[in-house]
Amino acid sequence: MTGTRARRYAIPRARRGPGAAAAAPDVWSRDFALFFVSRAVARLGDTMAPVALAAGLLQHGYGAGAVGLAMAAKAGAFAGLVVFGGVVADRFGTRRLMIGADLVRLVTQALVAVLFFTGRVDLGQVCVLGVVSGAAAAVFQPGVASTVPRLARDVQGANGAVRIAESAAQLVGPAVAGLLVAFASPGSVLAVDAATYAVSAVCLLLLRLPPLPGAAARAAGPGVRAFRSDLVEGWREFRARNWLWGVIAIWCVYMIAVWGPTVPLVATEVVRHHGPRAYGLVNSALGAGTVVGGLLALRLRPRRMLRAGAIALFTFFCFPGAVGAGLGVPAMAAGAAVAGAGLSFWGVMWATSVQTQVPADVLNRIHAYDVAGSLAMMPVGQALAGPAAGVLGAGHVLLASAVTSVVVAAALLAIPAVRALVRTDAPSAEVV
Repeated sequence: MTGTRARRYAIPRARRGPGAAAAAPDVWSRDFALFFVSRAVARLGDTMAPVALAAGLLQHGYGAGAVGLAMAAKAGAFAGLVVFGGVVADRFGTRRLMIGADLVRLVTQALVAVLFFTGRVDLGQVCVLGVVSGAAAAVFQPGVASTVPRLARDVQGANGAVRIAESAAQLVGPAVAGLLVAFASPGSVLAVDAATYAVSAVCLLLLRLPPLPGAAARAAGPGVRAFRSDLVEGWREFRARNWLWGVIAIWCVYMIAVWGPTVPLVATEVVRHHGPRAYGLVNSALGAGTVVGGLLALRLRPRRMLRAGAIALFTFFCFPGAVGAGLGVPAMAAGAAVAGAGLSFWGVMWATSVQTQVPADVLNRIHAYDVAGSLAMMPVGQALAGPAAGVLGAGHVLLASAVTSVVVAAALLAIPAVRALVRTDAPSAEVV
């Protein structure tokens, strides 16, 4: 999309003059701080919940299959409904839907906590509540993309700050959950998770967001036919941008051949040869690397963000490559840290490009297609990892993933629309 068209669709800049509100700060303002706290706290709960759920089900006599089913119920509902969530967010406004989604998840997680507190744990009930929670997450997630450019003039800086907060939560959350499970109970962790959604909802309730362009026109067309038309329009806008669908298509390969196999096979290989403590160290190094990547994204301002992000993505081969080659724990931890930094930097460049290059009135739908396309292939890669490791050996599969990660980064740079895309930061809007 050309810069002229991007500016035409961007949220209008605050007017200067008598009676006009001053433009919002580049990143840190009252409203962005509220959004930042909302995302950080909710992410902390999200990283704690799987630990509690797994520990609680195992304590009540269920096996690993039941744990996987409970987690898959939430993930499957999210992946299957997020595209529709994007349409709903574009039609009815993001803040109210996000608050509603947080309240739904507050209730579902509280009910799961009650099941564990009372000792009446039924896998079917846990799965049903997981489906409801996943559906709420599908409504919530699309609004994240359009909220950031409405709160901060420096969209890249805002994305970097949010990425740092989420990475820090990823580091702290599982450890805190493990302590609470050990000294309290899984139900207490799930109760804390429910409380994080309450905090998030309050923060979002206090937000002041400017209206999106075209909001009135979208709200004027109720009915199934209008909903389907919005869905088709979002797909048309998605297909119209070669850089957008090109990245998602390549990312599907990345999920199948790189990230999908890396997560389970790194866990099994490191634990098998070096023990769970070593795996915790490697995982922590990966998280620390993502924090560094977020910090770099706050400092570096490349004119062609996707090109810079793709170059940073070359570093990911260090993670599966170090484990696949059977290197020592320090080398694996160093590789994980370098890989995490590159992956995090790419994530900020990608999110900022989408948020600033896509028209505001279809951004939620575009982001939903982005999330759905990115996540759809990850379970495929995870499912294929075991059989492939059985035939080739886990080390060889990880080395193949390392090579593929380099090929993926090169493929991104090979697309002219990706490497040539010039940044067009959306201006800040007047707060109303």
